Amino acid sequence: MHTTHPTAVDKFDASRASEYAQQSRIALAGYEACHELSACMLAASLGEGRHAHVLVVGAGGTAQEILAMAHLEPRWRFTAVDPSPSMLEAARQRLASHEVQARTEWVLGPVETLTSMTRYDAATVIGVLHHVPGDEAKHRLLGAIQARLKPGAPLIVACNRYAYASQPLLLDAWGQRWRQHGASADEVQAKLGKILQGADPPHTEAAVQRLLSEAGFGEAVPFFSSLFWGAWLTRTTR
Repeated sequence: MHTTHPTAVDKFDASRASEYAQQSRIALAGYEACHELSACMLAASLGEGRHAHVLVVGAGGTAQEILAMAHLEPRWRFTAVDPSPSMLEAARQRLASHEVQARTEWVLGPVETLTSMTRYDAATVIGVLHHVPGDEAKHRLLGAIQARLKPGAPLIVACNRYAYASQPLLLDAWGQRWRQHGASADEVQAKLGKILQGADPPHTEAAVQRLLSEAGFGEAVPFFSSLFWGAWLTRTTR
């Protein structure tokens, strides 16, 4: 049976962008901690106190990864890329109030929009991979990122993993978390339905590693987990 997946532009329209900041913090317990640890893992890989140009893929919405990195590493600058105009604008507005704009370049479109002549010191792709339908499209995205990184550059990957239906306890815990934050039974079902809409997470951690290996990355080191969510650091191998 053919399943139609919404594109990132359709899925993350103005209404989704406006609620994303609140939704993401409830859906992901440890939201701030994951982003801070991502900055720490990159710093451990790049070296303390050095200048770095970081590619931030799927930066739209809260721009939390940029805020965390910019606060913890004042010598880093960023190129933020996102295919959704609404999500990218939400991120721009949030950064404007935190005086990080001068260190950030904004690019509307897919990663392929970026010239392959520029090679970045590091990259993040946080909260993106499970919204990309199918392994082929995931491979293309990771390959496009790899092609724009310096040899040996670190990449942070953070996303949901496991087929949602395969983990009924985790799925129920997800719903309970919404209930505990004041949502009614109908609201819980609506919120879970929106989260699950068109989602296609890698089904195992081994699947994450396979995708990375095929795209030219090395061993993925896990450093954060929260229900369906996992986060890893890997490096380019070519």
